[in-house]
Amino acid sequence: MGILSSTATLTVMHAIVITEPGGPDVLRWEAVPDPEPQPGEVVLEVAASAVNRADLLQRQGNYDPPPGASRYPGLECAGRVVALGDGVDSWSVGDEACALLAGGGYAERVAVPAGQLLPVPAGVSLMDAAGLPEVACTVFSTVFMVAGLRPGESLLVHGGGSGIGTFAIQLAKAADAARVFCTAGSAAKLERCRELGADVAIDYTSEDFAERVAAETDGAGVDVILDIVGAKYLARNVAALGRNGRLVVIGMQGGATAELNLGALLAKRAAVIGVTLRGRPLSEKAAIVAAVRENVWPAVEGGQVRPVIDRRLPMSDAAAAHRVVEAGEHVGKVLLVTGNG
Repeated sequence: MGILSSTATLTVMHAIVITEPGGPDVLRWEAVPDPEPQPGEVVLEVAASAVNRADLLQRQGNYDPPPGASRYPGLECAGRVVALGDGVDSWSVGDEACALLAGGGYAERVAVPAGQLLPVPAGVSLMDAAGLPEVACTVFSTVFMVAGLRPGESLLVHGGGSGIGTFAIQLAKAADAARVFCTAGSAAKLERCRELGADVAIDYTSEDFAERVAAETDGAGVDVILDIVGAKYLARNVAALGRNGRLVVIGMQGGATAELNLGALLAKRAAVIGVTLRGRPLSEKAAIVAAVRENVWPAVEGGQVRPVIDRRLPMSDAAAAHRVVEAGEHVGKVLLVTGNG
């Protein structure tokens, strides 16, 4: 497929359509209208996208896209610029880029606000770059911009084998965290986390992570916790925090409602912070993307942080990719490729 000029228009592409809320089989590869860039947007010809837990929730009918966003799943992608909207002068047709999306990545083409594009880091293939934007923006905005992890502090990452977890472990070590703790549910995942730099890898199926953190820190606890589980872990997360600790909750895989012991929180002068990324205003997303480009991309290009890719599957077989992620069979990212790479 050739590169389009900024004025060229296609009428049809293919995308993964959620035919109705349900299991992976409701995902269908169908012909749909081609996107056209609005002012301030570019259109990318997608080489690859990546599967995120939010995509599974959207497929199940539990996580609608923000107003105005594409109805197709996919929170990140990588590809080539094929069309420019009015007012875009920072990108050119033919440029390779990866992008943070509010939706639409499971498609042959996607319209993206120009402020949410990142150059493909040197040393990373165009295809593998598809697994970077969502995790890089999530981890940097939460662990560093919100929780303020500093050199010499400690971090606990839940779901160490996930895309978020594998990236957070590497980035924290690159930023000179004193110790990185993580949880995972299998020996293979725990070993992979150690290979990525985790100092303490905890099997949550057989150990209480709060007790292990206390033992490893002589009761001092950790400075920052990045949590994808939510309610099920709240009390133990607070127990695992140290003085002036910061707990950042970004997921609710373990439920949305739990009782919080405010006395324990106050005694530690600790904070519990809830953060989302997808529904933020465009200006906030652009600021996060710019911060990632400045602070994270040098570590990626320097080799301290690398995308961890578990497997690559055809985008038309997104249902199989969802089954893999739903079963927790992966370490790092599962990519969906279009053949445009």
